[in-house]
Amino acid sequence: MGAAVHMEDQIRRMTPVAAPPEQQAQVVALSKALEGMAHSPKRRAPQCQLVGPKGESTAIPESVFYVLERVAEVLARGDSITVVPVGREVTTQQAADLLNVSRQYLVRLLDEGRIAFRKTGKHRRLRIEDVLEFKELRDKDRRAGLRELSRMTEEFGGYDSELK
Repeated sequence: MGAAVHMEDQIRRMTPVAAPPEQQAQVVALSKALEGMAHSPKRRAPQCQLVGPKGESTAIPESVFYVLERVAEVLARGDSITVVPVGREVTTQQAADLLNVSRQYLVRLLDEGRIAFRKTGKHRRLRIEDVLEFKELRDKDRRAGLRELSRMTEEFGGYDSELK
């Protein structure tokens, strides 16, 4: 039960969560099952039920189904996922966790004006949309840098096959 409570706490704190190795096969199977339901030839939203531990069941709304399908797909690849409500303000620590950087580095980014924020007393609050926009731009810049590095490596003949 301790692992489940820890994971729930991670989700509530909006820190990235990955499927533990012992659950990976189950997550892959769930992802495939959800994908099969979502792409059935009927072209209708699947009508699924969630069954609780005591046998009680409730319908899963279409919007929740498609979010669940996407979460399972990401976790099945072995990636981590964070669930963040849109329009929410986050603390500097939550933003740093989301960006996978230290809080001190994030504060430096804020001081440099690279991410918008507002102050509430002595605390800084960031809109989640601003954090995600920064992350998207940073990731795009990183990919461009890697492409340029690959191009330069090819241009200069790649790596030597022998160490000298």
